[in-house]
Formats: sequence, structure tokens, C-alpha cells
Amino acid sequence: MWTSEHWKDYELLDTNDGERLERWGDYILIRPDPQVIWHGVAKHPAWQRADGIYRRSNTGGGRWVKNKMPESWNIRYGELGFVLRPMGFKHTGLFPEQAANWDWFSGLIRKADRPIRVLNLFAYTGGATVAAAKAGASVVHVDAAKGMVAQAKENAALSGLADAPIRYIVDDCKKFVEREIRRGNHYEGIIMDPPSYGRGPGGEVWKLEDCVDELIALTAQLLSDRPLFFLVNSYTTGLSPLTMSYLIELKVRSRFGGHVESGELGLRVTQTGAYLPCGASSRWTCEY
Repeated sequence: MWTSEHWKDYELLDTNDGERLERWGDYILIRPDPQVIWHGVAKHPAWQRADGIYRRSNTGGGRWVKNKMPESWNIRYGELGFVLRPMGFKHTGLFPEQAANWDWFSGLIRKADRPIRVLNLFAYTGGATVAAAKAGASVVHVDAAKGMVAQAKENAALSGLADAPIRYIVDDCKKFVEREIRRGNHYEGIIMDPPSYGRGPGGEVWKLEDCVDELIALTAQLLSDRPLFFLVNSYTTGLSPLTMSYLIELKVRSRFGGHVESGELGLRVTQTGAYLPCGASSRWTCEY
């Protein structure tokens, strides 16, 4: 399991009965988590003083049933700054478990001692974008949601990267990759964080399991002659990390050599000391 122990502004305090109790800066939130299948073990006193509580509806979706939070507030991860905004579907605009990946590829970028171009697909609010840029890479940030790209720009500014070489693109990621192939552009690092489900530009529904093979094959064509890393994240329960690794073996390692590894991402629970699984990643790297 890959984790980061460097968070100071985020803390997973406790878990119980399908929910996680978290501290985001100065605010305590309770949010649903399908991985929390245990019951009757809530012990942390902060369960009684949450500023925000999100509850799912029996008919689908959900809402914040308690909200004493501001519209937005900021937290930091080392040199990186992030604005948080509680959203309609339980999210805050940041996935703290991804800090383990930020640490990993940031180290690779810093050690490379050469210009590194990074493509961040399905880039959301830009956690990986600002981490790569802070490490010294130039980044192309692509997401189909205009609001998420705007928040990524805010995060870059909070991280002291307002003038960094980051190019922000609002576009369908697959179509952008296809155009980049035709244009002959290449990158040393590629990050993909595709959703489990999505809709194409024509409204068509797609599932990650059905399209991930083509998506990785297309994106691998954008790697340069001296690539550094390739990272795919998955929050799809039916798509194992080893399946993703096998695809990367076929599409990337077979061409460039290097090393592929896969594992779960996790967050340590303060109350118990155990780790909560929070998705998975598959990583390829070729160090020179």
C-alpha cells in the first residue's frame, strides 16, 4: 500500500458505519465511504462536533445535512496550496491519498536533471499538476469540466505557480490525445486519473473497463523517446491494479523497458492506526 505521512492539514480521524471522519484544516467533515463496512467502532470524540455531514439518499445522490463550513477555505501540503469547496456529490475538490503519487513522481522529476514535459489527463482540480510543476516540469492540464480547470488555476496560484509553465485545456481527454498524436507532440511523463463512468462529447455513456485498453494504447503513443514515468489511477472496484499493470506492461514496458508496479492507495486512520484503502495506482518508470 502506498501512503503519504506528510499531511498536516488533512487527517483521517476515524471510520465507522459507512462513513469517514476527517479533518480538513480547521473543519471536521463526515462523508460516506463504501469501503467502510464495519459497524459500532466510532470512538473519536470529533464525531459529535462535525462542521459538515454528507448523507446519501436512498433514492440516489445525497446532500449536506449539516453545513457549518465556509463556501471555501485553503489547506497546504508542504509547498503546495489548495482551495477546498464542498460539492454536491460529497467531494471537497481534493483526494488526499494522491499525495503518495505526488511524492513519487516529484522525486523522479527532480532527479531527472533535464526538461520534463508532463501530460495530466482527467486532471480535476490539479493536485498532480501543481505537484509536477513545483518539481520543475512543464505541464499540460486537461479536463472536460471548465469549473475544475478554473479551480486548478487557483491551486497553482496558491502554490506559487501562477506563472509556471502550465497549459490549461478544457476538452474531452481522448479527443485531445488523438489530436496530440496527429500534431506529433510528446511527453516524458503521463498521468491519467479517469473516472469509473463518464459521458463523451455527444452524451454517450462509457465505462472505464470498456475503454481503458484503447485509452492507454493511445496515450502511450505520446511518450517521448526518453520517457520518465506513466501513472494510471483507478477508483473502479471491478478493475484491479494488476489488470492496469498488465495493460501498461503491454503498451509501455514492452516498448521502453523499465519497471511496472501496482498497489492500493491508503490513508492512516488516527483512531486505530490501521489504513483505509482509497483506490489504486499502476506506475511505470524508466530512469536513465
